[in-house]
Amino acid sequence: MLRLLSSLLLVALASGCGKPVYHPSTRVVNGEDAVPYSWPWQISLQYEKNGAFHHTCGGSLIAPDWVMTAGHCVSSSMTYQVVLGEYDRGQKEGPEQVIPINAEDLFVHPLWNPNCVACGNDIALIKLSRSAQLGDTVQLACLPPAGDLLPNDAPCYISGWGRLYTGGPLPDKLQQALLPVVDYEHCSKWDWWGSSVKKTMVCAGGDIRSGCNGDSGGPLSCPSADGSWQVHGVTSFVSAFGCNTLKKPTVFTRVSAFNDWITEVRSRAGPRGQG
Repeated sequence: MLRLLSSLLLVALASGCGKPVYHPSTRVVNGEDAVPYSWPWQISLQYEKNGAFHHTCGGSLIAPDWVMTAGHCVSSSMTYQVVLGEYDRGQKEGPEQVIPINAEDLFVHPLWNPNCVACGNDIALIKLSRSAQLGDTVQLACLPPAGDLLPNDAPCYISGWGRLYTGGPLPDKLQQALLPVVDYEHCSKWDWWGSSVKKTMVCAGGDIRSGCNGDSGGPLSCPSADGSWQVHGVTSFVSAFGCNTLKKPTVFTRVSAFNDWITEVRSRAGPRGQG
């Protein structure tokens, strides 16, 4: 198993966020099994139906008691739980932490319009009913500085349990794919996404690598200069013509456009006691 443990990163773990103990693979891929626990801020958001919970979206652990996901992933009429430390959804592997979500602890951006995904603001925060226990397999995501923009072709990774192809099955094991950033200048061209993409979004990938249904809400993780990873995007939408469509890269909510809102929601909701 590709668990490449770094003693240096064990030391670095104490410094905060975005430094996995288990190194992500760095191959160019069309989607592959991720190295177990190499995206330790990745969560599975699950909804309850007929007494069982089912994966619906991804998300990122941004504080011990806060998860960031997409606005279109949550509904006040549903019951949710968050699973941390997940890798193979088909097995109970040991590191999983299953945390229930209270209905009043769903915070969707006030300008999110479910009838207009291209209008933007597809972001939500979820307050956990108890704090996550951090360790090798569960860590916090780093967020980029406010207003930070990635250059064209910056090497970022999408991760999630979304469909392997349009209309295809959901995988048991966490998947990852290298999605180079497509800057706004390119992504907003008329034969690409045109006016559907806004400056508060990030485009990444292309016609052979993309997100798909079930990846929504999950992170677009990008390396930073200090060697840590930052979550620059929240997976938002793909083309109606299919997950892998030429000139229709996966579109993400740009996290650095929402730093103020994230801070405001967390401060308004107050701290969570250790559970």
